[in-house]
Amino acid sequence: MTSTVPEIVFKTRVRDESIGGDNPFRWQDVSTDDVFKGRKIVLFALPGAYTPTCSSTHLPGFDKGYPALIEQGVDEVYCLSVNDAFTMFQWSKHLAVDNVKMLPDGNGDFTRLMGMLVKKENLGFGMRSWRYSMLVEDKEIIKLFSEPGQSDNCPDDPFSVSGVDTMLEYLKQS
Repeated sequence: MTSTVPEIVFKTRVRDESIGGDNPFRWQDVSTDDVFKGRKIVLFALPGAYTPTCSSTHLPGFDKGYPALIEQGVDEVYCLSVNDAFTMFQWSKHLAVDNVKMLPDGNGDFTRLMGMLVKKENLGFGMRSWRYSMLVEDKEIIKLFSEPGQSDNCPDDPFSVSGVDTMLEYLKQS
């Protein structure tokens, strides 16, 4: 793991009403600086959109806990997954996510440079992110909560330390 977040460009889609039609979105490059520079950010990463634990607990927990995180001085909360921008958008819409910003890492570049890219071929997922959460201040990783047992083709999906409760507890003690 690195002590600062990797320098990459995320390929995102943003709503642009000037485009019109059924898909009023345009591509927008978002750099690591755009997300993290001069800000206190909580980022949590998970294996995939629409997957069981990610959809039932991980993302909804951070969305519900968003106000408490902001009360602790966090500027923004991001959900990162090795999925494309379209999938991330539709997933957040499907779950009625109100607060958490979705950060697509479609090529796995950020995840790879974080040392968190794992094979999930045993599930037919290809390469995905290991489940973790982290507190980042001005691009410096202050605290990282990585699920135990990081490995390729892990037979289970651990979820014990990367949830919103662990992050809130850490922030309240800091």
